[in-house]
Amino acid sequence: PIYYNDVYEVKLPKNHRFPMEKYGRVRQLVQQWLQNLPVDEQGVVNYEFRVSPLSSIDELTTTHDPAYVQRFLTGDQDERELRNVGFPWSQSNVDRSLSSTGGTVAAACAVVQARLRDPYGLHWGAHVAGGTHHAFYDRGEGFCVFSDMAVAANVVMKRYPGVVRRILFLDLDVHQGNGNALLFRDNDSVFTFSLHCSANYFSEKQNSDLDIELPPECSDETYLVTLKHWLNRIEREAEPFDLVFFQAGVDVLAQDRLGRMSLTPVGVQRRNQLVYEFCASQSLPLVICMGGGY
Repeated sequence: PIYYNDVYEVKLPKNHRFPMEKYGRVRQLVQQWLQNLPVDEQGVVNYEFRVSPLSSIDELTTTHDPAYVQRFLTGDQDERELRNVGFPWSQSNVDRSLSSTGGTVAAACAVVQARLRDPYGLHWGAHVAGGTHHAFYDRGEGFCVFSDMAVAANVVMKRYPGVVRRILFLDLDVHQGNGNALLFRDNDSVFTFSLHCSANYFSEKQNSDLDIELPPECSDETYLVTLKHWLNRIEREAEPFDLVFFQAGVDVLAQDRLGRMSLTPVGVQRRNQLVYEFCASQSLPLVICMGGGY
């Protein structure tokens, strides 16, 4: 299934640099692509669009400070908190943030349930939002209010004990997944891998389980060789995983306004294909989150 909600597009002040309209555009493109697929391919995988639900307080507080969650829900945040996140407070943004988290939780639960029904099939879900990897336990940052991937990981480990024991975060956004790195720093159940630009947003990075930095203006060839090497190492050397979250940020593209890398659209497609092959070769359930792109 693919999750989406119209509440993702919130009105922002004029000249705000966040491209809020990208969510609807991506949904349109995905729908057009799905309509052109051969019938036999549509019979192989469930490409159904579903409405992302609102994440509950119980789900959010598996990961985030209850006091922080309450401050955000009621608009009781000071200017510093709002400035760090980058969005003004509004009820619309509350709904957006809850649904952006809930969509990833729903996608994760859907693929785990599908895996229980069919242990040998390929079970992948996607979310046309999410990947908000700069949120911390008690604060948001960098356009990220809550960490949807972290909440979803904690929820499925709690709901499906003994089924989901080990989770892999593949974070291929141009920025380091610093929030997720800190949230799971002392949790051996989640392995965080971040492949990102060395000189970019967040000079004070956190320590992921595996951080690989690439230079600014990195090309397709360098990026893909590096990614393939480390995916092979993870497959050979890491303990087996039960679920993968893929933060599929496209701010690695040369055209991105805030990224500093030089990948082409073909390079990003090949990047994604490497991830899909990594998961398919091990029959790993996969949740794809949209991540950054400006």
